[in-house]
Amino acid sequence: MKKNRYGGSGTCRVLVAHPSYELYGSDRMLVESVRALTDAGCAVTVAIPQDGPLSGPLRATGADVAIVPTVVLRKAFMSPLGLLRLVAATASTLPAMLRAIRRSRPDVVYVNTVTIPLWLMAARLMRKPVMCHVHEAEEGVARPVAWALTAPLLLARRVLVNSQSAAAIVAAAVPALRSRITLLYNGVAGPPTAATPPRATLDGPLRAVLVGRLSPRKGTDVAVAAVAELARRGVDVRIEFVGEVFPGYEWFEAQVRAQAEADAVSERVTFTGFESDVWPLLAAADIVLVPSRVEPFGNVAVEAALACRPVIASAVQGLQEIVVPGVTGLSVPPGDPVALADAIDELRTDWARALSLAENAARDAEKRFGQERYARELRAAFRDFGLPLSQD
Repeated sequence: MKKNRYGGSGTCRVLVAHPSYELYGSDRMLVESVRALTDAGCAVTVAIPQDGPLSGPLRATGADVAIVPTVVLRKAFMSPLGLLRLVAATASTLPAMLRAIRRSRPDVVYVNTVTIPLWLMAARLMRKPVMCHVHEAEEGVARPVAWALTAPLLLARRVLVNSQSAAAIVAAAVPALRSRITLLYNGVAGPPTAATPPRATLDGPLRAVLVGRLSPRKGTDVAVAAVAELARRGVDVRIEFVGEVFPGYEWFEAQVRAQAEADAVSERVTFTGFESDVWPLLAAADIVLVPSRVEPFGNVAVEAALACRPVIASAVQGLQEIVVPGVTGLSVPPGDPVALADAIDELRTDWARALSLAENAARDAEKRFGQERYARELRAAFRDFGLPLSQD
């Protein structure tokens, strides 16, 4: 059999670096990326900081999992003391990254977020070509800070972004990156079986669900305030929050629970915690809320569509590229609980229209955000590195 320029018979090697070991939206997208590569004949090793819920789905794709300590950029590093901690963390973790690259002998290093720039540095130190997949889109950041956070992408040959919003933010921070940017909308998996039909008519309380981290960014507090606003109007809405807080943000969960109690809606609010399988939760809901203040893409909005549930999303960043107002869902200003309450009541009082929006969204999601399209475009990006991937 003829051998390719990497010494194998059609197999290339990719090392994927990822900052998380959990199974939220960006983590599930990582699984889709890895599956697209293994299905095309790549030998893939995924470096994650510790074993966890993500490990099983990764191994199920045929990838190897390596545990490698990883420094993730946080706001806590944006201070003099924080910078000293960052230097110390770099000194302790960079050698492990270099060893991981040496062991896996990758043809390309695929860094799955800009928040782990040390992997970009490690790859270049080992003279490996790098592709970085950006899932972040921070607006309102001081220009010097935006440049410092984005400049490491100059070490990458190709920069994938998951929305036009993310592309614009990256290019504005470091204009030299503009020619390296490729838009790749997420490819979101649908339910494993046919979606459970929504209720044909509403009787009893309206059931809403918000899937995602409990955080100010996701607008958890906005959703609670909207439920309280509707309660004051005599409208009975129950909401389920599916997700946990980042370590160190436990104060926010306590704040939201106290908010629900102060607004006398504690009995209408359920905190379920993290669930790896969101489909039964979406099936049990009437509507899906995505009231994020910041959202580079918004997998949950697509999952809501694939579950045939009406969605109300904030008019921010990537969500504006998913939800077409009045066609595939409703959009509201971020951080505005009254507008969110109005939108919920609008769907409740015209349920036939709500169901029509959900049907439109399902067709649109399958066309624009399907897994096959995502895998095909991702593999095309890797072929630009000269990798011998099997043709689609």
